[in-house]
Amino acid sequence: MDSEVIGKEDWQELQNNLEATIPVYDKINNFATLGQVSKWRRMVRKKLPDEGLILEIGCGPGSFAEDVEGKDLVCLDPIPEMLRIAKMRVSDKRTKRGDKEAKFVEGKAEELPFEDNYFDTVCTLFSFRDWFDKRKGLSEVRRVLKPGGELIIVDPAKINYFHGLLGHFWMKYWVGTYARIVCKQKEHPWKWLTKTYISFGTTRKYEKMMIEEGFESVKGRVIFPGMATIWSGKAPASEKFE
Repeated sequence: MDSEVIGKEDWQELQNNLEATIPVYDKINNFATLGQVSKWRRMVRKKLPDEGLILEIGCGPGSFAEDVEGKDLVCLDPIPEMLRIAKMRVSDKRTKRGDKEAKFVEGKAEELPFEDNYFDTVCTLFSFRDWFDKRKGLSEVRRVLKPGGELIIVDPAKINYFHGLLGHFWMKYWVGTYARIVCKQKEHPWKWLTKTYISFGTTRKYEKMMIEEGFESVKGRVIFPGMATIWSGKAPASEKFE
């Protein structure tokens, strides 16, 4: 795998390992980010528009979606078991709040099963690095966004080589040791998330890629304490996708 594409066999193995993380997904994410992951999710929720249809790509077990209040929401994931857990978790919260029921769709970022110009906002949290073809996925996102619609991405990224090296050691040894304890196995599924981090590119690389795929007003900002980046970009307001 590289910073743009994950091979077919590697991607399928990654999906198997992601499914295996479901029971400890939130626990290890919280540990890996020193408790910052909840704050980063709140940052994205605050950026969501008051009205319009929102798509979350790679919703996982619903950790972000369950607290998206008062908005029309579609959750997409390629793993059926992730969607099953997310649907129970998110639907329960939305029903108690009186929110409209969310929709849950099995699918991949690179082959979005939606019409052109369909969503007002698309977001993906800690999933972008797992897309098997990031450039194609970005193209698909621009296709389904309405003119002027926004894409928001949050994922671990690297400012430069040295920052990436620190992140590698953090994931491999600090998070890896904790994952072995929690999962009670040496060959724990979190090893695959370390692999995707190692091959993931820099903040600037994906800024450039978003611009090349037609997004405007592209920004990439490293979030305190330097463990993740939040990117944003808008579909052109003056034309529809072609």
